[in-house]
Amino acid sequence: MPDKPLTVLTYAASASLAAVALVYFFNPNQLIDGDSFTSSTSHRKKGIVGLVNPANDCFINSVLQSLVSLSDLRLFLIREVYRRELGDAAIYTSVPEKDAQGKDVNTTELVSLQCGEVTQGLKSILDQLNERPIYKKSISAQSFIGVLEHAFGLRISRAQQDAQELLQIVAERLSEEYHAAKQARQRHRERLRGDTGERVDSPPQSDEWKPEAQDLDPSAVASKPPAPIAAADESTVELEEGFPLEGQTEARVECQHCHFVPKPTPTNFVMLNLMVPQKGTATLNECFDAHFKTEYIDDYKCDRCRLGHAIETLEEEMTFAKSDEQKGIIQSKIKRVQEALDVDPEKPPERVQLPDIQHAPKRKVARHVQVIKFPKILVIHLSRSMFDPGTCSQKNWAKLSFPEKLPIGGILNRRNYKLLGMVTHRGTHNSGHYETFRRQHLHSPKSRPHVKDSSRTHSASATPNLANQPSPPTSGKFLPNANSREESSTSVERSSFSANESPGASTNSSSPPSTRPSSSAAVVGKECQPPPSAKRSSHNPAPDQPTSILSPPAEPKPSPPAFARYSASLNLTRFRRKKTSSDRWWRISDERIKECSTLDVLDMQKDVYMLFYEMEKD
Repeated sequence: MPDKPLTVLTYAASASLAAVALVYFFNPNQLIDGDSFTSSTSHRKKGIVGLVNPANDCFINSVLQSLVSLSDLRLFLIREVYRRELGDAAIYTSVPEKDAQGKDVNTTELVSLQCGEVTQGLKSILDQLNERPIYKKSISAQSFIGVLEHAFGLRISRAQQDAQELLQIVAERLSEEYHAAKQARQRHRERLRGDTGERVDSPPQSDEWKPEAQDLDPSAVASKPPAPIAAADESTVELEEGFPLEGQTEARVECQHCHFVPKPTPTNFVMLNLMVPQKGTATLNECFDAHFKTEYIDDYKCDRCRLGHAIETLEEEMTFAKSDEQKGIIQSKIKRVQEALDVDPEKPPERVQLPDIQHAPKRKVARHVQVIKFPKILVIHLSRSMFDPGTCSQKNWAKLSFPEKLPIGGILNRRNYKLLGMVTHRGTHNSGHYETFRRQHLHSPKSRPHVKDSSRTHSASATPNLANQPSPPTSGKFLPNANSREESSTSVERSSFSANESPGASTNSSSPPSTRPSSSAAVVGKECQPPPSAKRSSHNPAPDQPTSILSPPAEPKPSPPAFARYSASLNLTRFRRKKTSSDRWWRISDERIKECSTLDVLDMQKDVYMLFYEMEKD
C-alpha cells in the first residue's frame, strides 16, 4: 500500500491547516499596546475598554475614564437608578405648582431632574467602560453626549473644551437630580400622611377589613388584593447617604474690633479649585494652605459694631433733646437696640431706624474657610491659568508634587484619602491633549479587605493538621472485659502523665547544636517538638498494657536536624514581594491604553490637572 503514508501526511496537513484557521478566526490576535503574545501572563487580563476620539473629544473621554475607578460613585449610580425603577413612576412624574420660594415650576425640567436622565446615562456608559474585554475594544461616548444635550437643551461644541468645566457641569447635574428625587419622595410621603391636605385615593387599610365566612377560604384570601403599605414615619425613613462628590464648607468671619462671629452659611461643593503657585516647584499641601489660610479683609461693616454705633448716635441725640417726651422716645429706641445687640446682632430691631450704613464704622475682619462635611470622593482641580491684563492668558508650568495617601482635617476629624485617578493636560493654555491615569481598583462586592482577619467567619486561617492532634483512646468494644478496660484506661493515663513529666531528652539530644540566636532556637524547639501522641505510643509504653490487644510499638525513626525541619515548615512564598492589584494603573489616551505603576503616576508633576481621591473605609 504505497499510498498510505501519503494519505496520512495529507490528513495531518489538513488538520494543521484547520487548527490554524480556527486560531485565526476565533482567537483574537489584536494585542494591546505591543504586548507580546507569548507573555507569561495572559493578555486577556490586560485589556480595558477605550473611547474613540472622532472630533476633539479627549476632554470628554478623560472625564469618563477617570470616573470609572470610583467605586462609591458606581454604588451611588446603581442605587439611584434602581430606586427609580423599583419605585412608583408617579412619584417622579408628579410636579408641585409652586416651589419652596413660591415661584412657578418648570415642569419639563423638574421631571427630567426627578427621573434622573443624566444619572441613567452616566451609569450606562460607565457599565460599558467597566467591561473586561478579551480583545482590544473601543466604544463611543456619543450616547452620553446625546443625553447631556437632551438634558440641557444645548449642543456641545466639538471645539477644544475644558475637562474641568465638563466635570463641573456633570457633577452639579447629578447632585441636582439626587436632591430633586429626594424631595419628590418626601412629598409622596407627606401626601400619604395627609400633611398637605391633598386627597389620596387608596383602598381601605388592613385594620378596617374584618374576615368573613367567604374570606376563610385560602383561594379567596389569595385572590384578595394586598393592602397598601402605610407611609413611613420620620424615624423609619431610610438614611440618605448623599451624593459622594458633594461636600460642604463654611466661611467664618470674625471682627477684629469686637470679635463678633456671624452665623456661617454652609456652601456645597463638588470640586475643590486650588491655585498652583507661580514658582518652579510646589506641593499639594501648599495649595491647600493657600486655599484655607486665614484672610484679612478691610472696610468690612460689622453688624455688632453698627448697632453699637447706633446706640452712640442715639445717646448723642438725647443730649440735644429738650423735652422729656423726646428723651423717653430716644430711651425706648436705645433699649430696643440694646436688646437686639444682646440677643442677635444680625437681626435689626423693629420700629427703630438705624443710621445710614454708609456712616457705619469700617472694621478689619479675619475670614477662614473650613470643611465641615467631607465628601466620599474628593475631586481636586489644579488651576494653572495665569491671567495678565496686558497679555493673553498663559499656562503655569510649575511642577506640583502630590501624595498617594492624602490626610485632610484636624486631629479629631481626620479623613484619609487614596488616589484612584488623575487627568493630565499637555499643551498650551488654549490647546492641548488630555490623558487619564486610572487605578486598577477592585470594587466593594468582590473585594475582601478583611480576608486575613481570623475573627471573621470566612477567614484565611489554615486548616489544622489532624496528624498533630492527640490520638483518640482505643474503643472499648475490642477489650475482653470490663476489668481489662479499666486497666487499659489506667495505663493510658499513667503513660500520658509520664510523657508530660519527661523533658523529652531523647528528642533534644538527637538534634545538633543550633547556630541561630536564642529566640530562633526557642521557636525551632517549639515547632519541632513531637506531638504527645507520638511520645505516648513509641517512647513511653505502659508496662501493664495488654500487648495482644494494642498494636506493638513501632521503632522510632531518626528525626532530621532541627534547622532542616524548621526550614521545611516555613512558607517561603510569603517572603516574595508580589505586585498587588492596587499598584496597577492604566494610562489612557482615547483608544491607546498602556499599563503603568504608581511611580509613573506620581512622576507626572508638570502635567497634572485634576486628581480623584476616594475616602478610605475604617
